[in-house]
Amino acid sequence: MHGIRKTLFIIILLMGLLTFFYTDREFWSKTSAQILSVSSLHILKDPEITVFPKTNIGPFHNENPTPCICQKTAPANQFVPEDELDDLQKRRAEEFRRHQIRTGKENNVLILAPANTPLQYPIRGFRVTPMKKTLIPGLALQTQNRAVYKVSLRVQKGLLSVLDVQEGEQVDGQNEEHLSISSSSLQQLNELLSRVTYTSTVYHIKTQDLAYFSFGNHEVIFPIEIRRLSVPVLFDPGKDVNSQVTVLIKAFLRYKELKVLIDSIRRLYPKIKIIVADDSLNPEKVVGDNVEQYIMPPAQGWFAGRNLAVSQVTTKYFLWVDDDFVFLNETRIESFVNIMEAVPELDVVGGQVEGNRFFFKLQYEEGSSEEGGCITRVTRTHAPLPGFDGCFFADGVVNYFMGRTEAVRRVGFDPFLKRVAHTEFFIDGLGDLLVVTCKGLRIGHQKRGHTDKYGSFRHPPKSDSEAKMTHHFFKNHLKCIKY
Repeated sequence: MHGIRKTLFIIILLMGLLTFFYTDREFWSKTSAQILSVSSLHILKDPEITVFPKTNIGPFHNENPTPCICQKTAPANQFVPEDELDDLQKRRAEEFRRHQIRTGKENNVLILAPANTPLQYPIRGFRVTPMKKTLIPGLALQTQNRAVYKVSLRVQKGLLSVLDVQEGEQVDGQNEEHLSISSSSLQQLNELLSRVTYTSTVYHIKTQDLAYFSFGNHEVIFPIEIRRLSVPVLFDPGKDVNSQVTVLIKAFLRYKELKVLIDSIRRLYPKIKIIVADDSLNPEKVVGDNVEQYIMPPAQGWFAGRNLAVSQVTTKYFLWVDDDFVFLNETRIESFVNIMEAVPELDVVGGQVEGNRFFFKLQYEEGSSEEGGCITRVTRTHAPLPGFDGCFFADGVVNYFMGRTEAVRRVGFDPFLKRVAHTEFFIDGLGDLLVVTCKGLRIGHQKRGHTDKYGSFRHPPKSDSEAKMTHHFFKNHLKCIKY
């Protein structure tokens, strides 16, 4: 009897609870919504978390970045004459817009992969030749049984098709931007998907299309890279350092120091090729075996001479030295080569002049498209170069370095910069040149014996510095630069 009463009590209690939940379901739904709302609000208020719409997988374009702040340095536009500033800013804005088109900025989009999708697709590495039909690899559907399976694909810069469509196979949109495939057999559908092709309709050597692949409520996006194949440009390294490296020198007025430098090179490397770019006011002939002297118009400048010298290199690498350096007994070009050969991704390896191992890191913020970026040079490195003690990744190095010829040529030296320039080459190469600085790769520096005439060129007037800032304001789209 006691057991029956207990059972009846439990039944009555459960019925009461069910009645309460049923009659107050509106209360519970409101409470749940409030909990979700509070949770979402908390996430949105967290400045460390970027929230994307759950129903949107992209593509998300990089919005205009926020303006950067110039730290303890004047904005570069203040050096532009006031009556020229408006026109200069308009021209800069237009050139920056064109630069973004040239560099494919519109292709830099963020795409999210949806969770638990039944669609299989290539997420990376699908590359096509412009206007050439190419099979899309890896397309498939993996889902539960149903009466009809239907998928669709759409693109913007090309046409889609299925190869060898047979009678009874349901394909709509052949050779169009939107393609639909349906079948009552999952196996047949996947067979058709394995024959889907893409043909770009726009000729471009380097661009991208986005493919939208959908099934029911599921949709994914994957990139199609449209790229013209490039031909390798290789340098035969030969059998020794003489066929691997050319020594480059920019000469100006200091012929006594130049002779000391060349003699010191010949003492250690009697056969290595030396190229001298000379823009002296009254050039003197530089003689010696395997020495090429290129006479420039007078006082064309530091970077113009560098460009000329690099343009004449036929070896895989070059070693840059100033005309008042001197090779020491411990100076070894092979040490540079060994590092460059061991790490093929490297473009520049910097050494040290006497005890000076100058190096730096460039802190760059892109800034807004209207104002431009902010860049600051700081004496730091990024990280050690694995496997080489004393070598560290940096953004710029001292004026004694080995460069990979084809990589440095791509960046080049701006001939506008005539007198004082070095960091500017590494600014232009930021993100394109992989640079390291290494201890122990040492060269000597001759005692200073500059003439007044040389000094007048070496230390230009303030107006030159102001003109350089105006140049960076336009050319590098900078709001400010701090050395």
